[in-house]
Amino acid sequence: MDLTTIKTNMKVLTLAELNSLTSYIESLKVTSAHEELVVGMNIWVIQKTKRTSGVIKKINKTRCLVDMSGTTYNVPMSMIEPL
Repeated sequence: MDLTTIKTNMKVLTLAELNSLTSYIESLKVTSAHEELVVGMNIWVIQKTKRTSGVIKKINKTRCLVDMSGTTYNVPMSMIEPL
């Protein structure tokens, strides 16, 4: 199944089904990110209007402690992308 087929099939889903799909996709993003990330890795923190580089200091269950410009932030894994 390719991406075009998936997009076409999503058009017929109800709002409840789309909400369920959204939460499932978010959980997949966290699981995928958790498998790829390691302490000391350079990453991008993706925000609505910008990306900021940082370094992972600690990995928790759903969030990472990330050092960005000398300040440590608790960032959800769904907002993190490897460089």
